[in-house]
Amino acid sequence: MAKKSRLRKTLKIIGGVIVFFTLPTLLLFGFMYFKYNEDLPTGEQGVAADQLATKMLNALNEEAYLNTDYIEWTFKNRHQYKWYKSKNTCEVSWESFTVILDLENQQHSKVFVLEQEYNGIEKQDYINKAEGYFNNDSFWLVAPYKVFDAGVERRLVKTEDQKNALLVTYTSGGSTPGDSYLWHLDQDGKPKSFQMWVEILPIEGLEATWEN
Repeated sequence: MAKKSRLRKTLKIIGGVIVFFTLPTLLLFGFMYFKYNEDLPTGEQGVAADQLATKMLNALNEEAYLNTDYIEWTFKNRHQYKWYKSKNTCEVSWESFTVILDLENQQHSKVFVLEQEYNGIEKQDYINKAEGYFNNDSFWLVAPYKVFDAGVERRLVKTEDQKNALLVTYTSGGSTPGDSYLWHLDQDGKPKSFQMWVEILPIEGLEATWEN
């Protein structure tokens, strides 16, 4: 009987710990969901949407971006990039790995481990991982410049305060086709924040900025 009593007590403690850690998380998620979750707006495709997209590109000096041959950056202090835009290649580094990613022909990509070229059985896995990192991390760097890429749909959306916003949906390409973003612009056309309807997030329409 003493063993059964101890077992019950142990199970109660384990159950209490689980509830202690999971209940606040569930309550927080429920609060966030009902407060911030929004349906994807519809908007209107056509000339007006394209004009708003063009206004945004002009405000961001698209010509300078297109004429920039080389961009180097670090994402979250974990992934390092040297993007040779004119050559359509990018050097992607993380931990002890470096992949010279050929963005036009993946088969020409090279893998280095501890600065030594690697051609083992996991070579393609490292190339795929580097491509996934690049697709995600370069998107956050240059997303506004991709509004006229192939497979991108643009829609003009009227916000609650009757301002124009640009809804961009990526129907193909990248790592997560189908994702949509609503770009909120200032008076000059520069993006000031964005809302996300993306596969990776369970709450739709979350808004974020580039601050911090």
